[in-house]
Amino acid sequence: MPNDLAAKVKSEMYKQGITQKRLAELLGVSAPYVSDIINGRRTGEKAQQHVKHIKKILGI
Repeated sequence: MPNDLAAKVKSEMYKQGITQKRLAELLGVSAPYVSDIINGRRTGEKAQQHVKHIKKILGI
């Protein structure tokens, strides 16, 4: 995830009171995996699908 998008995701999570754990539950993955996606450590096709879902959940 690009740095500007990661910052926006983190900001929206804070504003909406959503934790990485809750976001992981909504996506059906682990919290460390969500952290890896947000921080750019996971960039594959599956991670990109999760990025789309994260953006939809957060409304960005």
